[in-house]
Amino acid sequence: MRIEQTSWTPGGGWSSATADSEADLLLVFGHRSYLRDPDLMTELQRRWPQATQLGCSTAGEILDVQVHDGTVTATAVRFESSRVVGHWRPLPNAESSAAVGARLASDLDPDGLRHVLVISNGIDVNGTALVRGLTENLPAGVSVTGGLAGDGADFHETLVVAGGEVGPRRAAVVGLYGPQLAVGYGSLGGWDPFGPERVITRSSGNVLYELDGQSALELYRRYLGEHASDLPASGLLFPLAVRDHGREESVVRTILSIDPEEQSMTFAGDLPEGSYARLMRANFDRLIDGAQEAARRSVLVPEGQPPQLALLISCVGRKMVLQQRVEEEVEAVREILGTTTPLTGFYSYGEISPLGIRGCELHNQTMTITTLAETPH
Repeated sequence: MRIEQTSWTPGGGWSSATADSEADLLLVFGHRSYLRDPDLMTELQRRWPQATQLGCSTAGEILDVQVHDGTVTATAVRFESSRVVGHWRPLPNAESSAAVGARLASDLDPDGLRHVLVISNGIDVNGTALVRGLTENLPAGVSVTGGLAGDGADFHETLVVAGGEVGPRRAAVVGLYGPQLAVGYGSLGGWDPFGPERVITRSSGNVLYELDGQSALELYRRYLGEHASDLPASGLLFPLAVRDHGREESVVRTILSIDPEEQSMTFAGDLPEGSYARLMRANFDRLIDGAQEAARRSVLVPEGQPPQLALLISCVGRKMVLQQRVEEEVEAVREILGTTTPLTGFYSYGEISPLGIRGCELHNQTMTITTLAETPH
């Protein structure tokens, strides 16, 4: 596997002039306004004409151990023996999420499929339903990782890069094929629960109305105090831990939007009625520890083989908490994966990864890592 990485800034252009024209996969992450630039996207196509593109707008770009804002990063991958196939579909609204996931799964040839990378728009999407539609229609044993596009803390519009095009309201997948391909993954948060556990008494899919028979939006406003006027962005600092009845494991859900008239809150994934929810808040040290543990879980087998590429997808809420120390969580990943593994990725509105016996899930407020390597013939 050969990796080439470069970045673009408004003042400096591209950081390197060379390009591997035979690259198979191009991962592109950047600020929404720059991904809209047709000249920039034309340049990407010129540099890597054979590469299947996958990427999105972000809440921050990760390249090596640096976190950037207002740039575009490109990571070109040439595989020695693995095959790459990409597809994308329109995703017009949250209600279509499951169906779009199922169609994307059916687009992929199942023969020899090892892993699927998926990226979706990050607004007006039900990430839980998208993942369910995708995984229920893939062959057994095929793993899935990815994330939801971001738009800083603006929540205005998110873009997905696929098929040489950039646009909103879409989801894209890349299927990775080949017996020599090794894939690892890990996902962990690091948030502390506080306050009582409450029952979700009224919800519809990923829209929450009531906790313990009371308005969930009013409850959030009471806890946020002076930060309530900044919803939904300030809600990123106080996600919900959601636990199914009879289970000890919980998944984290974060706010995408609010509707004061309906007294509702829309989250990135489902909040089933009858489940339990508990507010969470940040613990700085545990966020860093969570990133490091996610890296440990992503380490490939056989042991001793360093990953040849690591894709890091972390949540915008973590970035808001860590602020100027945000690079510490990326450095913690580097400590585990070693100095030779190229790192790329972005800050997202949701992360997608398997989690224990629950199978693949949408997560929020986690550091999710996918590692790739090709084993010798």
